[in-house]
Amino acid sequence: MTIEEKLQHFEEYAMEDARGQSARLVEECQTAMETIFQEHKEKKLRQKDLHIKTETEQIIRDNNKELSQEQIQIKRTVRKKTEELKDKLFVELRNQLCSFMDTPAYSAMLVRQIQEALEFAAGQEIIIYIDPADSSRKMELEAKVQAPLTISQYSFFGGMRAVIPSKNILIDQSFETKIEEEKERFVFKGGDILG
Repeated sequence: MTIEEKLQHFEEYAMEDARGQSARLVEECQTAMETIFQEHKEKKLRQKDLHIKTETEQIIRDNNKELSQEQIQIKRTVRKKTEELKDKLFVELRNQLCSFMDTPAYSAMLVRQIQEALEFAAGQEIIIYIDPADSSRKMELEAKVQAPLTISQYSFFGGMRAVIPSKNILIDQSFETKIEEEKERFVFKGGDILG
């Protein structure tokens, strides 16, 4: 084999070896790049999923906050309307009581209340007060119950009050007290729309 043939053979061998190494390097590079790309793709997918989860949670929190504020506003509106209706109802009740106070049934009720107070006192000293608005009934009531009555210095919107000093007992059958007690206990019924 001549030198030229040897050189030719060496050159072919070197080229073939270089091509093989080059192909391996390209393949290794391509494999490394694909691995890096896959890792990058997975990282971006995780970031996207995390971002979506974070944004979804924030939207849910914001919606819950808005819902809560709206519920509070609705409850305030309902409470305000309920109070308005309650006040209107008790104004109507007062008007009805004023009408009732002009009837014989009211006088009969006063007689019954006074007699019950006298029975409760069981002979002990008792001071029975009637409302100043009922002063025109004083003599009639005293005749029916056979006991002295005192006209109160303060109006209590009808009914009667009595005091048994020896026992420190107040018997309060006044409309004012009964209205206030009922107003405290009064609740509109018909369902709770807001839970």
